[in-house]
Amino acid sequence: MSASRVPELKQISRGEAMRLGPGWSHSCHAMLYAANPGQLFGRIPMRFSVLMQMRFDGLLGFPGGFVDRRYWSLEDGLNRVLGLGLGYLRLTEADYLSSHLTEGPHRVVAHLYARQLTLEELHAEISAVHSGDHGLEVLGLVRVPLYTQKDRVGGFPNFLSNAFISTAKHQLLFALKVLNMMPEDKLAEALAAATEKQKKALEQQQTASS
Repeated sequence: MSASRVPELKQISRGEAMRLGPGWSHSCHAMLYAANPGQLFGRIPMRFSVLMQMRFDGLLGFPGGFVDRRYWSLEDGLNRVLGLGLGYLRLTEADYLSSHLTEGPHRVVAHLYARQLTLEELHAEISAVHSGDHGLEVLGLVRVPLYTQKDRVGGFPNFLSNAFISTAKHQLLFALKVLNMMPEDKLAEALAAATEKQKKALEQQQTASS
């Protein structure tokens, strides 16, 4: 896969996902975002505020989790999980964005939901984090920096250099692309810069250990 392109996983429709057999697990996650007219340092457009979370294992991901299809619909299961980690927001099928098959030995289909809120509503969701899971399974909410600084690394490229759980990084890039929140060429540039940074860090570690 070229570092200049946004990575892709096999995408399937919601209907196709629902027809998968019992050997498949379903994960449902939500991307909450809001247009943000603010400017960093008075000159760098913020564009949007996008919520992700720091998990108990030190990985970044979207709010959500696995849904047991024997007992819950995708939306009911997702809302149940969100109720443990966020405020009182309830998502519906109208918020459905995508389903992707994950790579690896585990048969998981990853569903992503997205809802645009006002900036005030987004801040209210952050303030509403109050459950017993917060501080245990969820260490905190973070906002994605959707800008690149003059050094071509600061901001979004640095954020992409972090470790993400499963398909979360792919889902973030996919959503930013299909929701027209960032031009695809800018996404590719940020991803290439992040990949180059990680490559250099690995080379420095190898040199130091040799």
